[in-house]
Amino acid sequence: MSYKIPMGPYHPGLEEPYKLDMICEGETVRDAELHIGFNFRNIEHLAETRNYFQVIALMERVCGICSFIHTLTLCQAMEKLANVEAPPRAKYIRVIMAELERLHSHVLWAGIASKLMGFKTMFMTCFALREKVMDVLQAISGNRVNYSMNCIGGVNRDVEDPTALLALIDDLEREMTRTVIPIFTTSSTARSRCAGIGVLTHEKAVSCAVVGPTARASGVNQDLRRDAPYAAYAEMQFEVPVEQAGDVRARLFVRALEIMESCRILRQALNNIPPGEISTGADKFAFVTGTATSRVEAPRGEVMYSVSWKEGSRNPARVHVRTPTFANMPAVRWMVRGARLADTPLIQASIDPCYSCTDR
Repeated sequence: MSYKIPMGPYHPGLEEPYKLDMICEGETVRDAELHIGFNFRNIEHLAETRNYFQVIALMERVCGICSFIHTLTLCQAMEKLANVEAPPRAKYIRVIMAELERLHSHVLWAGIASKLMGFKTMFMTCFALREKVMDVLQAISGNRVNYSMNCIGGVNRDVEDPTALLALIDDLEREMTRTVIPIFTTSSTARSRCAGIGVLTHEKAVSCAVVGPTARASGVNQDLRRDAPYAAYAEMQFEVPVEQAGDVRARLFVRALEIMESCRILRQALNNIPPGEISTGADKFAFVTGTATSRVEAPRGEVMYSVSWKEGSRNPARVHVRTPTFANMPAVRWMVRGARLADTPLIQASIDPCYSCTDR
C-alpha cells in the first residue's frame, strides 16, 4: 500500500520553501510531485516598470548567490539591442567576477551537502572558505552580495591590484586542495552517503534537458563557456569536468573539479587582463525595436534572458528569465524513484536548487 509523505514547503532539509510530495511504499520512494511558487515576487512584471538603469538593480535581486550572473546576462542582451560592446578589460573583469561567484556558489553548496550528510566538521570548513571567497568579491566590488558591478557597455568598478588578488586566489586554492577536494573525492563518508543514490542516467538527463553540473555528472558534455563563449572566455584555457555515474557523488565530484578549474581561469584572467577602459562611459542608450537573448553558464547551469524593447522607450517591453533550477527540478522526480525516504533531502539538494530565482 502506498502513502504520501510531504516534504515542505517549510522543512529542515530545505534551504528555501518548496514542496516535494513523496509517494512511498514502506521506506522506498516510488514517485514524487514537485510544487513551486512559494517565493513568487513578480520580478519579471516589475522589470517592465523600470528604466534601463533601474532594471539592472532589480534583476540583481533575482538570486542572492548568482546576482552577478543575472546582471551579466541581462546587460549582454541589452547591449545587443543598443548595439554596444564592452571594452576588452571589462570582459576580463566579467570573467573574474563570474568565476569568483562560481567558487562562492560551489563552496556554499558543498557546505549544505555536508550538513545533510551529517558531516558537520566539513560544513564549518566549507563556510569558512566561503568567507574567504566573499572577502575577494568584496575587495573588487565593495559588496559581499549584490555587487552592482555590471552596466550596459562594461562594468562599474576596476580590478585595482591583480597581484594582491592572485595571492588571495593562491591561498584559496591551497585550502580547497587540502580540505574540500580530498573530502569530496576520496572520503569514505562521502562515498557511503552519496554513491549509487539519486541516479540520473544519461538518457534521462538528455530527455529532461537538465543543465550545468547536474547534466555534466550524467555524461552530458556541455558548457556555454566553451561551447558559446561570452565575455573573455574564448581566451581562457580550461577543462569541462564530466562524470558518467549520474549519482549524487558524481554531482559532488563535478563541482569539486569545477572549483579547481575556476581557480585556473581566475589565474589566467588576472595575469592577462588588458589595460584600457572598463566601460563605454555612455549614460544614454538608444534601443532598437526587437528581442535579444543572452545565455550564460551560471554555477547551477544555463541562465537565459530574453529582453524585448520598443524603440524610443526607456523601459523594456518584456524581460523573460529561464533559470537553471527550472530546467533541473523536473529531473528530481526520476532521481528519487527507488531511493530510500531518508536520502531524499540529499538527493533534491544535489541539483543545488534555488527556488528564489525559479519563482522570481
